[in-house]
Amino acid sequence: MKAGTLLMAAWLAAASMPLAAAQLYQWKDAQGRTVYSDQAPPPSVRNAQQRSFKGSFIEGSESYAARIAREKNPVTLYANACGAPCDDARRLLVERGIPFSSKDPQANPEAQAELKKLTGQLRVPVLVVGSDKIDGFETGQWQAMLDKAGYPKTPIPGTKPPPPAAPAGAPAAPTAAPAPAP
Repeated sequence: MKAGTLLMAAWLAAASMPLAAAQLYQWKDAQGRTVYSDQAPPPSVRNAQQRSFKGSFIEGSESYAARIAREKNPVTLYANACGAPCDDARRLLVERGIPFSSKDPQANPEAQAELKKLTGQLRVPVLVVGSDKIDGFETGQWQAMLDKAGYPKTPIPGTKPPPPAAPAGAPAAPTAAPAPAP
């Protein structure tokens, strides 16, 4: 029984060693090709680079699907302090984890000219996804357009979307009054 337990412990220790710190080497071979290997380069190689990795992880705060969708169909929101429609529009994009640029035509003359050229009017919110646009906020239409563009339906698991920014000039959220002392 002891031999089996020791053998199992030794096997687990050996199996987990590559996860502790992996080495990766990079160098150019005699033909000038870049070589990547977990084995050390031959002694004749000069300028080899060695890197250590600890475990496996994915860098970045956006998913692969979101990155591809963003590159092919960038999202722009034209909105200002128009009240519930603009607030709901921002909230939908933030909660879904959509990377977007926001333009306020009320505060920026360039954004105003862009919006006028795009829609022929200055009514907000307007969502632009790639070359498609939607005037006004309607949850179902916006969700469908984002789905069509390839954006994920939810943000990356484990990330918490930031709260939507309050529109300029909006009053701060009320805070609860402190309880009276006994």
